[in-house]
Amino acid sequence: MALYDHTGQTYARTRQPDPRIAAVIDDAVRGMDSVANIGAGSGSYEPTDTVIAVEPSEVMIAQRPPAAAPAVQAVAEQLPIHTDAVDAALAILTVHHWYDLDRGIAELKRIARRRIVILTWDHTVYREFWLVRDYLPAAAVTDARLAVPLPRLTALLGEVSITPIPVPHDCVDGFGGAYWRRPEAYLDETVRAGMSMLAMTPAALLPDGLNRLRDDLATDAWSTRHAELLDKSHLDLGYRLVTAELRSGRRKRLPREN
Repeated sequence: MALYDHTGQTYARTRQPDPRIAAVIDDAVRGMDSVANIGAGSGSYEPTDTVIAVEPSEVMIAQRPPAAAPAVQAVAEQLPIHTDAVDAALAILTVHHWYDLDRGIAELKRIARRRIVILTWDHTVYREFWLVRDYLPAAAVTDARLAVPLPRLTALLGEVSITPIPVPHDCVDGFGGAYWRRPEAYLDETVRAGMSMLAMTPAALLPDGLNRLRDDLATDAWSTRHAELLDKSHLDLGYRLVTAELRSGRRKRLPREN
């Protein structure tokens, strides 16, 4: 069973695309006439030029909107897409779930003629996030296990550009760091269910930290300790957009003649 057949059941409610993050992703694929969205999930951040989406989870595919690009059920390591079939391959917060990163990146390179765009995060930054540092150290362990080190990713992709994606204080996409200025949200079980880091941490390891957070919110200890966050509009928690330009001039794959 695909991981997100279990952890992705709340995505349609808690993981709506944030327009400010979407704008950065859209800019990264600007000029690409065709995009393949790999690990596409429920279709968040899917550019209008997406011609095909690939997603292993039936649960996630079922949550895609009717107007979304056609989706096929498959894994990144074995894409049912022709070589050089699209201008760009896009992978949004998904590479950490691939069972063979080297093979998955090789597949992105195979299908894309011009560009690869990947949204991921840098654990060396994220581990300093107050939630995992002060309250949920077990989740920090999960995050470290899931995270793909940026040096490893860039080594596989070659020359890349890396764009920091600061998280807005009112981010509408409920990924792990979305509620850095709204800590009460982490007490909501439905919200936590949409975050891989928390959904994949053994449930028995979370209550102590969540109870301490609840107490700190009730006594204003959290707002006192993190007063410097209360006036910030964005926070860098390590989310990064990695863009690789592929060799130019590869010809479009022509339809096979009868």
